Amino acid sequence: MPQQPLAQLPEDVEWHWQDHGSCRTSDPTLFFHPQNERGAARRSRVQAAKSVCASCPVQTECADYAIRSREPYGIWGGMSEEEREEIYAVIDAAVGSPKAYPRERGAGTQWVAEIGNRRVNSDNRDHAQALSGPLAVTA
Repeated sequence: MPQQPLAQLPEDVEWHWQDHGSCRTSDPTLFFHPQNERGAARRSRVQAAKSVCASCPVQTECADYAIRSREPYGIWGGMSEEEREEIYAVIDAAVGSPKAYPRERGAGTQWVAEIGNRRVNSDNRDHAQALSGPLAVTA
Protein backbone atom coordinates (compact mmCIF):
# COMPACT_ATOMS: atom_id res chain seq x y z
CA MET A 1 0.00 0.00 0.00
CA PRO A 2 1.43 3.42 -0.91
CA GLN A 3 2.21 5.73 1.95
CA GLN A 4 -0.04 8.76 2.29
CA PRO A 5 1.63 12.11 1.68
CA LEU A 6 2.33 14.26 4.69
CA ALA A 7 -0.01 17.14 5.36
CA GLN A 8 0.58 20.25 3.28
CA LEU A 9 0.53 23.26 5.57
CA PRO A 10 -1.43 26.30 4.40
CA GLU A 11 0.72 29.43 4.16
CA ASP A 12 -1.42 31.26 6.72
CA VAL A 13 -1.44 28.45 9.28
CA GLU A 14 -1.61 29.54 12.91
CA TRP A 15 -0.98 27.31 15.89
CA HIS A 16 -2.21 29.36 18.86
CA TRP A 17 -5.57 27.54 18.88
CA GLN A 18 -3.80 24.31 19.82
CA ASP A 19 -2.94 25.79 23.22
CA HIS A 20 -6.66 25.71 24.05
CA GLY A 21 -7.50 22.24 22.72
CA SER A 22 -9.20 19.77 25.06
CA CYS A 23 -6.89 17.12 23.67
CA ARG A 24 -3.91 18.72 25.43
CA THR A 25 -4.94 17.12 28.71
CA SER A 26 -5.88 13.76 27.13
CA ASP A 27 -3.77 10.74 26.30
CA PRO A 28 -2.40 11.38 22.77
CA THR A 29 -2.75 7.69 21.87
CA LEU A 30 -6.50 8.24 22.01
CA PHE A 31 -6.30 10.31 18.80
CA PHE A 32 -3.96 8.11 16.73
CA HIS A 33 -4.57 4.43 16.13
CA PRO A 34 -1.94 1.80 16.84
CA GLN A 35 -0.83 -0.38 13.97
CA ASN A 36 -3.40 -3.04 12.96
CA GLU A 37 -6.13 -1.73 15.26
CA ARG A 38 -9.51 -2.91 13.97
CA GLY A 39 -13.12 -3.53 14.84
CA ALA A 40 -14.60 -2.76 18.24
CA ALA A 41 -11.30 -1.56 19.70
CA ARG A 42 -10.93 1.03 16.95
CA ARG A 43 -14.56 2.15 17.12
CA SER A 44 -14.29 2.53 20.88
CA ARG A 45 -11.09 4.59 20.68
CA VAL A 46 -12.50 6.81 17.91
CA GLN A 47 -15.69 7.44 19.91
CA ALA A 48 -13.66 8.30 23.02
CA ALA A 49 -11.53 10.76 21.02
CA LYS A 50 -14.60 12.31 19.42
CA SER A 51 -16.17 12.80 22.85
CA VAL A 52 -13.14 14.89 23.83
CA CYS A 53 -13.52 16.89 20.61
CA ALA A 54 -17.26 17.42 21.13
CA SER A 55 -16.71 19.78 24.05
CA CYS A 56 -13.50 21.35 22.74
CA PRO A 57 -13.49 25.15 22.48
CA VAL A 58 -11.29 25.05 19.34
CA GLN A 59 -12.97 22.18 17.48
CA THR A 60 -13.80 24.44 14.52
CA GLU A 61 -10.22 25.70 14.16
CA CYS A 62 -8.91 22.14 14.47
CA ALA A 63 -11.28 20.82 11.80
CA ASP A 64 -10.42 23.73 9.50
CA TYR A 65 -6.70 23.05 9.89
CA ALA A 66 -7.15 19.32 9.23
CA ILE A 67 -9.14 19.81 6.02
CA ARG A 68 -6.99 22.65 4.70
CA SER A 69 -3.79 20.66 5.25
CA ARG A 70 -5.33 17.29 4.26
CA GLU A 71 -4.14 15.84 7.56
CA PRO A 72 -3.89 12.09 6.86
CA TYR A 73 -3.67 10.67 10.38
CA GLY A 74 -5.60 10.81 13.63
CA ILE A 75 -8.77 12.38 14.96
CA TRP A 76 -8.86 16.12 14.24
CA GLY A 77 -11.78 18.45 14.92
CA GLY A 78 -13.98 15.51 15.79
CA MET A 79 -13.36 13.77 12.44
CA SER A 80 -11.76 10.42 11.81
CA GLU A 81 -9.32 9.69 9.00
CA GLU A 82 -12.12 8.03 7.03
CA GLU A 83 -14.50 10.96 7.49
CA ARG A 84 -11.84 13.38 6.26
CA GLU A 85 -11.12 11.13 3.27
CA GLU A 86 -14.81 11.42 2.32
CA ILE A 87 -14.54 15.20 2.49
CA TYR A 88 -11.32 15.19 0.44
CA ALA A 89 -13.06 13.09 -2.23
CA VAL A 90 -15.96 15.57 -2.41
CA ILE A 91 -13.54 18.50 -2.66
CA ASP A 92 -11.56 16.74 -5.40
CA ALA A 93 -14.75 16.02 -7.37
CA ALA A 94 -16.08 19.56 -6.96
CA VAL A 95 -12.80 21.19 -7.92
CA GLY A 96 -12.05 18.67 -10.65
CA SER A 97 -8.55 18.07 -9.42
CA PRO A 98 -7.13 15.29 -7.28
CA LYS A 99 -5.48 16.39 -4.07
CA ALA A 100 -7.09 19.85 -4.17
CA TYR A 101 -6.45 21.88 -1.06
CA PRO A 102 -8.90 24.53 0.17
CA ARG A 103 -6.40 27.19 1.21
CA GLU A 104 -8.28 30.15 2.68
CA ARG A 105 -8.82 30.18 6.44
CA GLY A 106 -12.34 28.90 7.13
CA ALA A 107 -12.61 27.04 3.82
CA GLY A 108 -12.07 23.69 5.52
CA THR A 109 -14.97 24.18 7.90
CA GLN A 110 -17.16 25.38 5.01
CA TRP A 111 -16.57 22.02 3.32
CA VAL A 112 -17.34 20.17 6.56
CA ALA A 113 -20.62 22.08 6.85
CA GLU A 114 -21.47 21.43 3.18
CA ILE A 115 -20.90 17.68 3.54
CA GLY A 116 -22.94 17.67 6.77
CA ASN A 117 -25.80 19.48 5.03
CA ARG A 118 -25.71 17.00 2.15
CA ARG A 119 -25.91 14.09 4.61
CA VAL A 120 -28.81 15.65 6.52
CA ASN A 121 -30.70 16.40 3.31
CA SER A 122 -30.04 12.89 2.03
CA ASP A 123 -31.16 11.35 5.34
CA ASN A 124 -34.30 13.50 5.30
CA ARG A 125 -35.08 12.44 1.71
CA ASP A 126 -34.54 8.78 2.60
CA HIS A 127 -36.74 9.16 5.68
CA ALA A 128 -39.46 10.94 3.68
CA GLN A 129 -39.35 8.26 0.99
CA ALA A 130 -39.57 5.52 3.59
CA LEU A 131 -42.59 7.23 5.15
CA SER A 132 -44.30 8.05 1.87
CA GLY A 133 -43.94 4.54 0.42
CA PRO A 134 -46.21 2.65 2.83
CA LEU A 135 -48.54 5.63 3.24
CA ALA A 136 -49.05 5.86 -0.51
CA VAL A 137 -49.91 2.17 -0.69
CA THR A 138 -52.40 2.25 2.19
CA ALA A 139 -54.08 5.54 1.24
